[in-house]
Amino acid sequence: MGSVPILRGDYSRAGPDFAVEQDWGAYSAQEHALYRRLFERQSKLVPRYACPEWIDAIAGLDAAREIPKFDSVSRKLRSASGWEIVAVPGLIPDEAFFTHLANRRFPVTVWLRKPEELDYIVEPDVFHDFFGHVPLLFDRTYADHLYEYGKGGLKAMRLDAVKMLARLYWYTIEFGLIKVDSSVRAYGAGLLSSGGELAYCVEDPRPRRLPFDLERIMLTSYQIDRYQDTYFVIDSFEQLMRETAPDFTPIYARLRSTLAS
Repeated sequence: MGSVPILRGDYSRAGPDFAVEQDWGAYSAQEHALYRRLFERQSKLVPRYACPEWIDAIAGLDAAREIPKFDSVSRKLRSASGWEIVAVPGLIPDEAFFTHLANRRFPVTVWLRKPEELDYIVEPDVFHDFFGHVPLLFDRTYADHLYEYGKGGLKAMRLDAVKMLARLYWYTIEFGLIKVDSSVRAYGAGLLSSGGELAYCVEDPRPRRLPFDLERIMLTSYQIDRYQDTYFVIDSFEQLMRETAPDFTPIYARLRSTLAS
């Protein structure tokens, strides 16, 4: 989420809301092959490390052979949870991002990484966005949380609190863990789409895996260029929805006081 100084996508045809046409026919055979390669790699990992809700959803998407057609997936999504995919050129400004979420539209980048970026990419591409984010939009509770997050984001902009709210997104939607029986599984898109961090976040003894704590999350910095030192674990998507339901206005004020002291 959010913008960076140098953006990789083609924004010349984007509308005021930064939406573009997917132009599925413009993808090359090589791009479809690279997408399949990424999909196959992650498919070997997710049965062991992904949460059951994500595994159930990806199985019904028929998305393994080629870069998916957003419009056909959106038809399934609308009937399942009221969401749809909106194609975007890449990272988009906070206001546009939050507005899409608050209208049950999930922005998915249209371009695909290069072969030499197989293991790591700085900006999210179509594989990260689709493989990582879209399946869980079929889970109504998770999808409702993301909708509320979008509305909360627009409010956070008015309160100059986007940085704190962005940490919540990072440690849940992108890098969140969830309890499954006696173990933990990944539900964050940054983990599900990663060839290395997916196993690391679940099995490696080095990172801390802490219970979900909203205020602690909003005070915890994160890493964008290496594996995380800390992950936060939810009990369920219902817990995530419940814990993020209160008005954040007094929380922002309290955290500002903490940071200032």
